[in-house]
Amino acid sequence: MTIVVVGDLMVDVVAAAAAPLAHASDTEAHVRWTGGGAAANVAAWLAHQDVGVALVARAGDDVAGRGAVAELREAGVDVHVATDDARATGTCVVVIGADGERTMLPDRGANLALAPDDLPAQLFAKGNHLHLSGYVLLHDGPRAAGLCALDHAHEAGMTISIDPASAAPLRDCGVDRVLGWIAGADVLLPNLDEARVLTGLDDPEAAARALAASADAREVVVTLGAGGALWTDGQEVVRTAGPAVETVVDTTGAGDAFAAGWLAARRRRASPQDALTSACTLGARAVTRAGARP
Repeated sequence: MTIVVVGDLMVDVVAAAAAPLAHASDTEAHVRWTGGGAAANVAAWLAHQDVGVALVARAGDDVAGRGAVAELREAGVDVHVATDDARATGTCVVVIGADGERTMLPDRGANLALAPDDLPAQLFAKGNHLHLSGYVLLHDGPRAAGLCALDHAHEAGMTISIDPASAAPLRDCGVDRVLGWIAGADVLLPNLDEARVLTGLDDPEAAARALAASADAREVVVTLGAGGALWTDGQEVVRTAGPAVETVVDTTGAGDAFAAGWLAARRRRASPQDALTSACTLGARAVTRAGARP
């Protein structure tokens, strides 16, 4: 089985502040360039676990895009990245505070032009699994490609997982619209903020159960940051605590690592409890190092 990841490929410019940010002044920082994009990050973490994975995305015809593609191929990802002659490769400025929390300033670039024609037909086959980054659905440009990917997967009898992506764009896009697009997915993988936006409920378990019902999802997995994660099928609820992390270096990509850990574990037919543990372990590992990739 190949996990087909459809979504965004970015280059991250990560600035780790050495002290609390001094507004309208200077703050010393360590700055580095690294691979990014939720879909590309998930693909990289899956390949790191020796899972067969293909990435479908779009990048600019530039040094950043060629470097990003080469890096993913070297990591073991089967890369299907369309080249855009008019738009630059997506770039995200990631500002990491002294506490390790990050603030992102994305310029989605070529990701906004992902099109249905960029989806390789041979990847959408029974036995494969589609993992869709919600960013594709939350912007007008690539939405047709995201919906087309879901249609192809349903028609091929593939299983489907969706990461809703980010709370603010979800709210801006409209909850009812988003729920209509993601309805019928086998697995939804929101964080707690996203689950709250999609359901209007504060309690994690209540939000997860409601999301399973409103989106007609077979499984909902909600990440709780340092608090671990929970799983529900709409009836039973399973929770696990997050492993202790001595030093949080960078939270960028932690949710992507978690998603890859969950998908890899369930591919091995792990129970929900064991899959949560594996996913939380990988997510915790991600925050102990700089950058969003393994």
